[in-house]
Amino acid sequence: MSAKKSSRTKTPRKASPRTSLVPTGARGVADGEFERAGNAADFIFSQTSLRPRIALVLGSGLGAFADGFAGTTKIPYAKIPHFPQSTAIGHAGKLVIGKVGAIPVAGMQGRVHLYEGYSAKVVAFPIRVFARMGVKALILTNAAGGIKREFSQGRLVVISDHINLQGVNPLTGPNDERFGLRFHDMTAAYDKRFREMTVDEANRLGLGMYEGVYAALLGPSYETPAEIRYLRAIGADLVGMSTVPEVIAARHSGIRVLGISCVTNAAAGILDQPLNHLEVLETAERVKGQFIGLLKAVIPRIAEAVA
Repeated sequence: MSAKKSSRTKTPRKASPRTSLVPTGARGVADGEFERAGNAADFIFSQTSLRPRIALVLGSGLGAFADGFAGTTKIPYAKIPHFPQSTAIGHAGKLVIGKVGAIPVAGMQGRVHLYEGYSAKVVAFPIRVFARMGVKALILTNAAGGIKREFSQGRLVVISDHINLQGVNPLTGPNDERFGLRFHDMTAAYDKRFREMTVDEANRLGLGMYEGVYAALLGPSYETPAEIRYLRAIGADLVGMSTVPEVIAARHSGIRVLGISCVTNAAAGILDQPLNHLEVLETAERVKGQFIGLLKAVIPRIAEAVA
């Protein structure tokens, strides 16, 4: 059989379904990231009638917020086509679709990290799925070490900007313009209006919200005191091991971003004590009520902004 004749051979298994709930746009490589994200989005839509415009990524110990959604559909990551699975402690590994009040939302109970051995593209893949689902706003939460001395243990901080020290970028490699431009602007990576809304609501709730710059390192080891002194010198207020690849992918796809850190421990050298992950989870549990109250107050305002 000639190569020309073979190229016309039909392969139904790879053909895009005519009944897809996600717009396919321009035709691309059948096994590309855009198509994989579309397949995952179609599967999620097949499990629920809700169509969220807001999604949340809930970090270490913070996934309990999604347990309070109304009318939930819970989907283990393992069941979603191509979706990476969480291995970190405190990350349940479930996608929860439900409502906060009357607002449909999608909440990730846990994320994946570079330190688990995943590539930056895989870490950002859930954000690509949200883009194919039509999500317009993304709320990213994480547990972070406090570098700025005012950021005491248990404080919630709005991320104003970040410093990527992870050495990777999820956009490396060929660019699919169906997601976004090859070179996209990161000047306003964290939406100014969303940040203002969050500070307003936090002050109304008596939380005394601060803003700060988040530095992302690879992990999984905690930083040394010398590294923390370096991070302070270059303008970092918080340090963690996540979030930045997700923000880059979200902005590439035109999704507006709000980032909130829970300061679960003082960074190395700030206090004369060792660091451990149990402390992170215990602190997240202690501030759970404040965290949930803040998200419940902010989500309706974000929903109105992206309507």
